[in-house]
Amino acid sequence: MSLAGVSCLVTGAGGFLGQRIVRLLLEEEEALAEIRLLDKAFSSEALGRFGKFQGKTEVKILEGDIRDVSLLHRACQGVSLVIHTASIIDTLGLVEKQLLWEVNVTGTQLLLEVCVRCNVQHFIYTSTIEVTGPNCRGDPIFSGDEDTAYESISKSPYAQSKRLAEDSVLKADGQVLKDGGMLMTCALRSMYIFGEGCPFLQGHLDKCLLNKNVYLRFSRKEALVNPVYVGNIAWAHVQAAKALQVPQKAKHIRGQFYYISDDTPHMSYADLNYELTRELGFGIEPRLPMPLTMLYYFSLLLEIMSFLLRPFVRYIPSTNRQLVTLLNTPFTFSYRKAQKDFGYVPRYTWEEAKQCTGQWMASMVPQRREYLKSKAA
Repeated sequence: MSLAGVSCLVTGAGGFLGQRIVRLLLEEEEALAEIRLLDKAFSSEALGRFGKFQGKTEVKILEGDIRDVSLLHRACQGVSLVIHTASIIDTLGLVEKQLLWEVNVTGTQLLLEVCVRCNVQHFIYTSTIEVTGPNCRGDPIFSGDEDTAYESISKSPYAQSKRLAEDSVLKADGQVLKDGGMLMTCALRSMYIFGEGCPFLQGHLDKCLLNKNVYLRFSRKEALVNPVYVGNIAWAHVQAAKALQVPQKAKHIRGQFYYISDDTPHMSYADLNYELTRELGFGIEPRLPMPLTMLYYFSLLLEIMSFLLRPFVRYIPSTNRQLVTLLNTPFTFSYRKAQKDFGYVPRYTWEEAKQCTGQWMASMVPQRREYLKSKAA
């Protein structure tokens, strides 16, 4: 399977996952013809990394908004593959719901419409485990797969927006293109992604440094999940893209969603933070700050306060019921179907992922300490 000579657009290419996908595409032995990188902005560090890996493949940078139809037309003209990672991730409600909807749902629908007009044949969407759950009852799943029955009733605007976007992508499969060809789509439902450059890991590290090098315990030890390393979820996108080029494989993949995990040991979200930095001598609190039921109702109280204050001030609680449920529900999935249908096998072992992420976090400690000191001053 190969992407030789393919022209590809990656949206969200300046983000945590997008950058890693681009890097893997540029490292392909059989070079792509062109990779177009679309994001609202690119850091100088990201541009430097792209330049470092660039070989025979032409790289074109496009800065702008996913809701800008004329920009999407320019981006998709002459492209045969789109990898759509661009998204606002918001579990706390920091972003206005309208903006979340416009970017995650409308932006995806506009991109699909432009793909049909510009004769883009293959479309891969980065979805999320939160499309499935956990639901507001906190029903667990152990080693689930694509056939696992589950009542998904999330009230999280972020999860709802990703669900609607994924539905649009999978329904667009089989649409007739302007030149008479056919659009083929699939969605990759990723577990929580960790790795070098992960903004969530950095946030937890900051709180740990402020708490005398002890991580806050925000999830029960028994709330097992299986996070995925950024290099492996990026590799799954590349493998799916290659398989879509092969008609025999494409017929099994198109219109489907896939859970993407790897061989990271099952552990709670809080214990993942600790596991990645335990060699630095960091600790973790032994238990939740209060019993789980009490934590749930405390979050409800904060949500009621937020609602009552809304006419006067925008107060965003530091936690909410959906987040407490998400962080404290066992929720693990297998990647067997992705392995069977398009040959996905994790490219990096847990040991490699842990070492690379741990080294990055160790390198971040001095500058984060400095930043937090200057902020306090």
